[in-house]
Parts: sequence; C-alpha cells; structure tokens
Amino acid sequence: MSTEPGQESGGKSLFSLQRRERLMEELRAHGAITVRDIAAKLGVSELTIRRDVNILADEGLVSRVHGGATLPSPLDRSTAGRATSHSYSIGMVVPSLDYYWPQVISGARGEAEVQNLRIVVRGSAYDAADNRRQVQALLDTQNIDGLIVAPDMGGEHGKELLRWLNALPIPVILAERRAPSEIPAHKLEWVATDHAFGAGMAVRHLWQEGHRMIGCLTDSTSPTSPHVVRGWKQAMNALKIPLDKSIHEDSAKLDNGDRAKHFDRVLELCRASGTTAMLVHSDTQAVAFVQHCVDRGVDVPGSMAIVGYDDEVAYLAEPAISAVRPPKSYVGKVAVQLMAARLAEGRMRPVHRIDLNPELIVRESSVGAPRVVLEDAL
Repeated sequence: MSTEPGQESGGKSLFSLQRRERLMEELRAHGAITVRDIAAKLGVSELTIRRDVNILADEGLVSRVHGGATLPSPLDRSTAGRATSHSYSIGMVVPSLDYYWPQVISGARGEAEVQNLRIVVRGSAYDAADNRRQVQALLDTQNIDGLIVAPDMGGEHGKELLRWLNALPIPVILAERRAPSEIPAHKLEWVATDHAFGAGMAVRHLWQEGHRMIGCLTDSTSPTSPHVVRGWKQAMNALKIPLDKSIHEDSAKLDNGDRAKHFDRVLELCRASGTTAMLVHSDTQAVAFVQHCVDRGVDVPGSMAIVGYDDEVAYLAEPAISAVRPPKSYVGKVAVQLMAARLAEGRMRPVHRIDLNPELIVRESSVGAPRVVLEDAL
C-alpha cells in the first residue's frame, strides 16, 4: 500500500487534506492551477495532484480542465446539481460481476446513498493474488476509507491474504466470507449468509415431501459449497438418514462431455441407493442436472426431486427448480451499515460478525408428484 507523509492509522492522510487546502488556496488566488506547476511547488507527483483534483471535482469544489483545474464555473455542467460531498469513500472488491454479486453490489450502493457514502467497485476473480491486486489498486488510487471484500481464502495464499487484510490501517468488512478460526483475524468484520441453515431447510423440505434418501451434489471450487455440505450433513443426522449410505458427489471443473458421464454415474448411484431427491449447488448445476434427467427419461419431480442453491437461474429451467435464495442485496446493505458504524464509532465499537438466513423458494421441481422408484423409471 502506498503511503504519504503524515498518514494516520485510520487510513485518512492529514497531509492529503492539507495538500487539497493548498490547492484551493492557489485556485482562490489565481483562478486556475496546472497539475505540473502545483506538483513541483508541493514536491509531490503529478499523479497525486491529479487524484486531488479528481476528488475536489467530485465534491463540486473545482472544475477539471485539460492539465489542471479552475474554480467552479456556472458553464461547467458536470457540477450542476451535484449533491454535497460524500462523508467517506468505500472500496468494494467482488469475485464476479455477472453471477450472484450484482445483487450484493446493488444492495451496497443503495445503502451507501442512504449513508452518504461513495462506493468504488472493482471486479476480481476467485483468486487470492488477483484479489490482493484489486484491493491494492483501490488503496493506491482512490483514497478509500474502508473496504468491503469477498476474498478467496483457499490454501496458503488465501490465508496470507486474510492476514494482510487484517493488518490494513482501514476497516475491512468481509462479504459472504468468514475468516477460519486458525487465522487470528481479530479486526475483520463480516456479514454472510448462513448457507448451512439454507441447506438444512432444503433437506427438511424434501423430507416433508416424503423423500427418505436425499443426496447432495456440489462444486468443491466454490467457497459456498463447504457450508452447504455441512448443513446437509447436519440435517441428515438430525433426521437420522444414514450418511454412509447417502450420495455426496463433487461436480467441480467438468466440461460438457465429462459432465454427462458424471451425471449418469450420479443417477446410477441414486438407483442403487434408493435416492429420490438431490440438493444441488449451484442452481446453474441444478439446471444442467434437471436437463440431463429429462434427456435420460427421469421424471422431475416424479422420479427425482431437486432443490438448487443460489436462485440465480433456477426459475428458467423446465420444470422450474425449487431453490435456496440467499439475501444477496441485504448482504451488501448490511456490509455498508457495518462500515458506516465502524467509521463513525471507531475503535470503541465491538467487532461485529453477522449471519443472515436465506429463504427457500418452492417451485415445481420438488413438490406435487407421486414418488416413483428410480429403477423403474430407468
């Protein structure tokens, strides 16, 4: 993380505020400044001055011009009607911008408007090294006061990333992530869906529909899957369904040809074990599994009941798939609420770690059909 002289532990540089005051003094005295001249006068880089000008322009205090800035002009329409400056800037790094996370971002942005906060979003990947690069880019260029991040926590790189986040001089809120107990991340706060609870809801729903052998199909590369598996196992134990005779298969990293063979194997295991229902994470995987069942003449839900997880595309299947729906927008909303409270109260506020319950959306794939032994269907 790049720093400037006089940077305080809270992440707000006092020198940067003084520098912007000098910029405003120069503007009031001369009506305009150039980036090159003011950088030389203050002994900082031109990039630093450009960032200052952008921040002041975003606050409606200056008008940007080529190579510098002027005092605001009524002819500058970019500042017309601009609201008062935001109290803080929050960086947000998520692993995807096209699945699951857009709703989280939307919830965060909506709450940020209420809290008068600025949200700066960067997309990343399910990769600890890229997560760190994106966070570092925010720290270097955006003058952020806090960070909301959904890091990859797998392996040693993931653990090192958590240690680094915990050591940052600004508050960090994890979204849909929890630091493992072996990492002493005493400063990290988080808001996450209780996915184990959601999986348990799905299992109990299938039990109430008459199913007595309920399998689980997950993707081990997903950070959510371990929690889904844990919830499935806990519910199965509570219902006294023998785990040693139950199906739990991993569908990670399968292309179309391998996936078809894999699903055929799953159906064969279901036939042999008398399994008539499956919990499938994610619901994109559930859609593919339903389509495979249809192609193989296995009636859904008559011969195989299915509940997906995430509820991003489950409703598009034929039949529409029941799915556990995490409160995605509320994850973003509550993360911003936590951040606003942390910035307002500082170190006196206790560390908060919040679980949100998902809901089960019941559709055609898991209800309303007579139970048929899969062996007969095949």
